[in-house]
Amino acid sequence: MLLTGVCNTLLTKYQDIQCVRNCNDPNPKKRHTFEQPVIQTAQMFIGEMGCWLVVAGYSVFKRLSKERGYKHLPTSGHDSTDDLHNNPQEIASPILKPLVAKEESRKKLRSWSILLLALPACCDIAGTTLMNVGLLFVAASIYQMTRGALVLFVGLFSVIFLRRKLFFYQWIALLVVVIGVGIVGLAGAIAPNPQAKPEPRAVIETSMLMIRAASEKIRTTGKTPEALQTIIGVLMIAGAQIFSATQFVFEEWILEKYSIEPLKMVGWEGSFGFIVTIIGMIVLHFAIGTTEKGKYGYFDAVEGWRQITHYRSIAISSILIMISIGGFNFFGLSVTRTVSATSRSTIDTCRTLFIWIVSLALHWETFKWLQILGFVLLVYGTFLFNDIVGLPFKRWTRRQRNAPLLAEDRIEHS
Repeated sequence: MLLTGVCNTLLTKYQDIQCVRNCNDPNPKKRHTFEQPVIQTAQMFIGEMGCWLVVAGYSVFKRLSKERGYKHLPTSGHDSTDDLHNNPQEIASPILKPLVAKEESRKKLRSWSILLLALPACCDIAGTTLMNVGLLFVAASIYQMTRGALVLFVGLFSVIFLRRKLFFYQWIALLVVVIGVGIVGLAGAIAPNPQAKPEPRAVIETSMLMIRAASEKIRTTGKTPEALQTIIGVLMIAGAQIFSATQFVFEEWILEKYSIEPLKMVGWEGSFGFIVTIIGMIVLHFAIGTTEKGKYGYFDAVEGWRQITHYRSIAISSILIMISIGGFNFFGLSVTRTVSATSRSTIDTCRTLFIWIVSLALHWETFKWLQILGFVLLVYGTFLFNDIVGLPFKRWTRRQRNAPLLAEDRIEHS
């Protein structure tokens, strides 16, 4: 899960920096890179649809096992060959857990009710496309850290729509997350020069000069196109979390009413999302992509397809992105239904950290001390919200453990 999650973000950023036009121009500003966020969204849904291969393979395996008279090992005194379906709660292997529904007592999601999964799929389209556009303007680590704003909207929507209760410390956690996202965005906007080496000075004098320099940097760089693009990118990524949170709320509502195998749920969402995305691509291509201003833009599907087929690096990275997303969903579901919220939060934190380290190693971005502060606040706010750490004041940490905002077996998304 950690490896596929890291690869997904880094491969998408790698695609974004591939030159596709005027690559031999000596002026870097005149070179054009791959900018097809809608196609990247379609790639994601193809990766999710790949989960059907695992579902089909498991179905064939069960059928062959039954025909040859093989019996599954009993888990709790049951020795039926249908043990995996009669007792889905008792499956020992985490690899098999995404392939069975958690609660058979609920009504199965089938027939026309499967169309309900088109609702979270449409939210996924909007959220993923906005994040892909935002990634064009910011570094991979800032992109991943800004996605931490998801916990803010999940918390708010859970209170509004799912009637969940948030305690005082959780509201503080959401505030800390907002501050952390703001600092991460600020770090990306001011982008200090890593080669600048200050002269030795007293600690107080150095601190004052740093504050003064930062203020001046914000005033000067805040008006440059690069800084404005970074701010826009951060806002788009943060705003995309509204759609992601809405998607989680829809999925939670569906899972409360119906029973469905998690991997099938991913497959259906991928199928619906791919169909809607393709229809949207066709409409937007003829409405915007064929116009003079829309040519070579986000909605020029013909140009996007030409770039994928003509540039080997983009084609290979597209295939790898699909594989990584399929793997992330499968392993994510296995981990989600096996480990605690603490482990999941730790994995998400490591994912962000590894993306940051690899981006620095590849010289895709520069080291920013301010980004560390934002990252620490994001991690602390998320951990506090998930009851992993507490506030320093004991009277604020006396609390009852409330029900989780989202199901323990919630669907993991890229």
